[in-house]
Amino acid sequence: MTSLFGSLRSVAAPALSTKALNRALLARQMLLERAPAGVQEALERLVGLQAQIGNSPYLALWSRLDGFDPEDLASLVRCRRVVRLALMRSTIHSVTARDALVLRPLTAAVHNRALSGNYARGLSGVDAAAVVRAARELVELEPMTFSSLGRELAARFPGCDGYTLAMAARSWLPLVQVPPRGLWGRGGPAAHTTIEAWVGSPVEPDPSTEALVLRYLAGYGPASVADMKLWAGMNRLGDVFERLRPRLRTFRDPNGIELFDLPDAPRPDADTPAPPRFLPEYDNALIGFADRSRVVPPANSGGLLARGALLTGTVLVDGFLRARWTADMKRSSARLDVEPFRRLSKRSAAAVGREGGRLLAFVAPEAADPHVRIAPVDI
Repeated sequence: MTSLFGSLRSVAAPALSTKALNRALLARQMLLERAPAGVQEALERLVGLQAQIGNSPYLALWSRLDGFDPEDLASLVRCRRVVRLALMRSTIHSVTARDALVLRPLTAAVHNRALSGNYARGLSGVDAAAVVRAARELVELEPMTFSSLGRELAARFPGCDGYTLAMAARSWLPLVQVPPRGLWGRGGPAAHTTIEAWVGSPVEPDPSTEALVLRYLAGYGPASVADMKLWAGMNRLGDVFERLRPRLRTFRDPNGIELFDLPDAPRPDADTPAPPRFLPEYDNALIGFADRSRVVPPANSGGLLARGALLTGTVLVDGFLRARWTADMKRSSARLDVEPFRRLSKRSAAAVGREGGRLLAFVAPEAADPHVRIAPVDI
């Protein structure tokens, strides 16, 4: 009976076209127009930014914020108001410190599930509480790479593989990456300590999953339960959406799937102009959904993803994924290569070239010979 009522509700809900969903996403992600917002406000509006690649959060913010300067984020990393740690999907995100204290306990089951799937055999019989105590003691004494932490833990737990123990510590403790990791243009191995030691505050003891659902919808909606499940890596979200249903609006996507949204969230007209946007690897806008058709052209989504489109920088043209980009920077020159997946119109190519020039000015401000090259395409 519940499923029948749910089906009736879905049929009665207004339908949204793919392009309407695209414009809603772009508006929430600050990709329709750059926002006059601060870094912390933007990070919290987006519920963090994907950060496996060191410079990705900087590029993502450049595409979203008016007048963004790398130091705007780097200074917050240095003063511990922005941190990098594994959160949604057990992947690395840049988030505000106050968000990290809430999001890390909410995603604890995600990390534990990933650990069990990959390292369960190596942790059979291991005293988890003892590993947690030892790992906390070590990383709070001095931030450590996982390689160093693994060697120290292996010495304390004979017969156990050090890397497996380090991965267990990653799952069982809220570990953050400390600078210079996370600074613009800086690399090297990531060293970790606990978030409690780094920011001087405990994690939230009773965080709200309902609040996280509302924040996800604010940044990504309208969206389905399956969309948020993939974005967060969390299970059992259906009941949470049902509890929130009286506070939400519902829609249908072009396939009839029920979507949820905040009543007053922006849903721009489907014909709202969308300028080209250059995005970093694994950008939030591309990976926040089970059904990516609102941003990845539906007819080509399988091919584009199979060709590794998310592994490089990507370009949105008229709101949709239409090209990938790479940068070749030398001491005296900088070149941005754009590879469209299909032929661009002259007007779109010109707009992409102008935006690419602005990107080069951001990533290589001292280059004497910046150049944007858009590769020819036969189709």
